[in-house]
Amino acid sequence: MPFNTFHQEVGQILTDYIAGPMPDVETLEGRYCCLEHIKAKEHLDDIADFYWKSIVPSDWTYMYDEPFDSKEAVEQRLKDYEKSKNPYFFAIREKVSNKVLGTFSLMAINPQNRSVEVGRVIYAPTLQKTRAGTEAQYLLMKYVFEELGYRRYEWKCDSLNRSSANAARRLGFKDEGLFRRHAVYKGRSRDTLWLSMIEEDWQLSKVKLEKWLEPTNFDQEGNQVKSLSDISTL
Repeated sequence: MPFNTFHQEVGQILTDYIAGPMPDVETLEGRYCCLEHIKAKEHLDDIADFYWKSIVPSDWTYMYDEPFDSKEAVEQRLKDYEKSKNPYFFAIREKVSNKVLGTFSLMAINPQNRSVEVGRVIYAPTLQKTRAGTEAQYLLMKYVFEELGYRRYEWKCDSLNRSSANAARRLGFKDEGLFRRHAVYKGRSRDTLWLSMIEEDWQLSKVKLEKWLEPTNFDQEGNQVKSLSDISTL
């Protein structure tokens, strides 16, 4: 640990450090899915299905939003998403069906600190717990660390949203703590669980995720042979 001129310990010195870029990408291509910067006109029909027409109400319990009540409301929101730079929104296109089955964003983007959060995650039921759903998160993490060169990637959720917290831990995010009474939404008090991934965590998670996503890790019915927790980083 370095010391300053007052003989106090200080953080690692970052020589020639510069701020990071803002997200700016149209497509991130994977084996099972493709991430596309949201376009309201192009993506409306698919997204309206799981934002409005065929919603699962319980999937919205821990969202700040309520489910949408019309296709027009979805369209207006997607127009806002398309224009937004922070957050920066993606549609998740599953390749077998060629349908958009999820959306998420990079938010709380802080170029000076090279820090960003993944959030506003909404998956249709058919994308949940699938190879494509996991690969979507992998593609976004890879973009954050390897294309943008960011140092810190955050995941925050209501502390009662155990499925979200477990999904983050499965991907390699580390618990950082509980922010008590952090927010009020939908007339409820929220304690917020903070998790994060840094560059060193990403290197381990990348190896595991790439091994897990290999086609040989799935049988003919699409069931995994090994879970992520069973896969070695060696």
